[in-house]
This record gives sequence, structure tokens and C-alpha cells, in this order.
Amino acid sequence: MKQSEILLAELKKEAASTRNLLAVVPFDKLDYKPHEKSMTLKRLTVHVAEINGWWKECLVHDELDFSKGNFTPKEFNTVEDLLAYHDDLVEKATKILNEISEEEFKKPWTMRNGEQIYFTNCKAEVVREWCMNHLYHHRGQLTVYLRLLNVPLPSIYGPTADM
Repeated sequence: MKQSEILLAELKKEAASTRNLLAVVPFDKLDYKPHEKSMTLKRLTVHVAEINGWWKECLVHDELDFSKGNFTPKEFNTVEDLLAYHDDLVEKATKILNEISEEEFKKPWTMRNGEQIYFTNCKAEVVREWCMNHLYHHRGQLTVYLRLLNVPLPSIYGPTADM
């Protein structure tokens, strides 16, 4: 099985779980944060959704240079808008994985800020760490926020205490 096929299958499965979690975010509590050093529920929620947009950065491009960008997090007024954004990014990631050559995964990719290089790894490692593992980390963080807000959690890998 090709690397792209393995990642595509995982993306589709995990995107459904992520979507179910995003669907229960209480938009009336977006300013909530469990600790002064924590990000707000609003920022965390958008971050979880936007990670699926990183497939383009990590596979189509050969580097991410923070000095060349002007990143501003998206703003959403409704859960429907948030879910539409998530769905659009998953669709774009699916297209990339359907079209990417297996050779692309072997190429180096660099994260930098101008002349300061944070790291260079092969794209196969980068997408695993930054497109998948990073999502799982923040999605887990989001479940903690939601639990602290007494929001019933949907299933991710099996039944929850709420199901």
C-alpha cells in the first residue's frame, strides 16, 4: 500500500471524529480557558479545524517560512461555519493525497523563520508529526476543555462516559 493511501485512510477516519467533536463546541463559551497560560476555547477550536490545512504546506511546498507569512486565525460565528471550514480543508487534503507522488514523501521539508531553521525532515515524517500527531494532541486537549465545561463528548475511538 502506498504512503498516500495509508495517510488518506487515516485522514478520513480521523476527520469524521474531529468533525463530531467540533460540532459540540459551545459557541457561547468561546472565551473560556482552564488556566491563565492556556489558549481560549475559541483559539483551540479554530486550531483543531485549521490543522487539516497544513497538508498543503507540508506536501505541496518544500518549506514553511514564518517570516514570509501574515497568519491571522479565522473567525467563526457559528458551529456551521466552523464545520464548513473543517470540511473544506479535509476535502483539499484528500485531493492532495490523491494526487501526490510517492517520491514527494522522500523530499526534505524545512520549517524556518527567515534565516533561523527550526528543523528539516523528510515530508513523510513532517506530515505524520504536523498533520496527524499535532491534530491528535490538540483534539485531546479540546476534549479536556469540553469535559470541564460539562459538554457531553462524542465517541472518538469508542464509547465515552457520556455514551
